[in-house]
Amino acid sequence: MVRRLLFTYLSFALLILLGLEVPFGYLYARSEEQREFARLEHDAEVLAVFLDAALRERQLGQVHLLARETAKRLKGQVDVVDARGEILSSTHPGQHRPGELAAAEDIRTALTGQGRVSTRTAESGGERFMSVAVPVRPGEPGQGAIRVTVPMATVTDRIYQVWWILTAAGLVVLAAAAAVAVALARWISRPVRELETTARQLADGAPPPPTPVTGPPELRRLAATVYATAARLQALTQAQRSFAGNASHQLRTPLAAIRLRLENLENDIDTSGRKHLHAAVRETDRLARMVQTLLDMARSGHPSSRREAINLRDAVTERVSLWQPLAVQRGVRIQHTNIADVSVSVVPGALDQILDNLLSNSIRHAPTDSPITISTRPTASPEDAAVELHIADSGPGLPPDQRDQAFSPFWRAPGAPKGGTGLGLSLVKQLAEASDGEVRLEPVEPTGIDATVTLPTGPVQSPV
Repeated sequence: MVRRLLFTYLSFALLILLGLEVPFGYLYARSEEQREFARLEHDAEVLAVFLDAALRERQLGQVHLLARETAKRLKGQVDVVDARGEILSSTHPGQHRPGELAAAEDIRTALTGQGRVSTRTAESGGERFMSVAVPVRPGEPGQGAIRVTVPMATVTDRIYQVWWILTAAGLVVLAAAAAVAVALARWISRPVRELETTARQLADGAPPPPTPVTGPPELRRLAATVYATAARLQALTQAQRSFAGNASHQLRTPLAAIRLRLENLENDIDTSGRKHLHAAVRETDRLARMVQTLLDMARSGHPSSRREAINLRDAVTERVSLWQPLAVQRGVRIQHTNIADVSVSVVPGALDQILDNLLSNSIRHAPTDSPITISTRPTASPEDAAVELHIADSGPGLPPDQRDQAFSPFWRAPGAPKGGTGLGLSLVKQLAEASDGEVRLEPVEPTGIDATVTLPTGPVQSPV
C-alpha cells in the first residue's frame, strides 16, 4: 500500500512539474529568440543609418569598414547589396554564388518594401544562424538592403542553461515531494498495518485487542467489524471445541463402566448368548475409539502454529513395533525398508497419529498373509522441501469416487469390516493439512490402497 500511495503522489507531482516547467521552458525559448531578433534588428537599423550616409557620399571604403566593424562586434557576418541585389560589401563574399543574395527571400522583402524588417533562421554546417534584413533607407526600399547574420549558439546556450536549471529544480522538488509522500503514505497506511498485524494475531488465536485501531473513521469502523467478527468466531470455535472435548471426556467414563459390566456378565450368560455379549463388547470398544478420535480431533481443531522436527525413520520404526503384535495376530506382515532418514516439520503429535490411523486401517482391511508396505519417495518436484510417505495394503481398495469421500467424517465404505469409526482418515487429513502437507489415496495393482502423505521436511532437532 505504501508503494502504491508513493507512486500515486509522485505521479501527480511529476505531472504538475511537467505541466508547469515544459510550457515555461518553451515560452522562455521563444522569448529569448524574439529578444535576440529585436536586438539584432536594432543593430541592423543603426548600421543602415551609417551606411546610408556613406553611400550618399559614395564612400565605398567607409561602407566596407562599417560592415567589418559591425560583423566583428556581433561575431557574425554583414552583407550590403544595392537596389538590384548585387553585393556592395560582404564580410564573407566567397560564400555567395552570383545572384544568390538577389534571389534570397529576406533580401527581396527588404528591397521591395514588403516589410520593414525580414527575419529568418537557417542552418549551415551543423550550426544554426539567425539573420535580419533591413532596407538601407527606411521609406525608400529600392536604395539597397543590409543583412546581418549571427550564430544562435549564444541564445541556444542560454536556453539550454534555463532547461538545465528547470530540470534540476524539478528533481529537487520531486525529491522533496517523494520525502513528503513517503511520510504521508506511512501515516495513512499505519492504521492498515496495525489492522493487518492484529488480524494476523487473531488468526493465531490471540484475543481481540481492547484498544481499537487509530486512523480515519472508515478504518476504525472496519477494525471494529473485524474485531467483533473475530471475537464471535473465537467464541464459537471455543464452544465447539469445549463441547467436543467435554462430551468425549464425559463419555469415556460410562463407556469404560459399561464394558466392565459386560465382561462381568460373561460367567452369568450361557454359551448361546455369549456371542451377543462379545458383539456388545466390540461395539463398546468401537464407541470408545470413536470418542477418543473425537477428542483428538477437538484438540487439533485449532492447531498450533508451532512445528517440531521429527525423524521420519525413527517414528516409523517406533510405530511399527507397537502395531506389529496386532498385525501378527491378524496374519498381516508389515514391511518397512529404505525409509528416508529425514526429518519432517509437523505440529506436535501429528506424525504418530497419522501413522497410527493409517496402520490401523491397513491392518483392518488387508487380507490374511498379505503385506503392508511402508516406504518413502521424493516428491514429484525436486524444488519442494517435502517427502512422500506411502502406506500400501492389498485390501479390496476403493473406486475413485469413494476415495474422495473417504476423508469425510464418519464415512465408511460399503461392506467395510465392523469396528471402524469413520473418523481416522478425516483426522489424518486434518493433521496433514495443519502441518502444511496433504494426503491422498491412490489405487494399488491388482487391488489395494496406497495412502500417500506429503509432509514438509525440516532440520533435525537435537535430542535434549
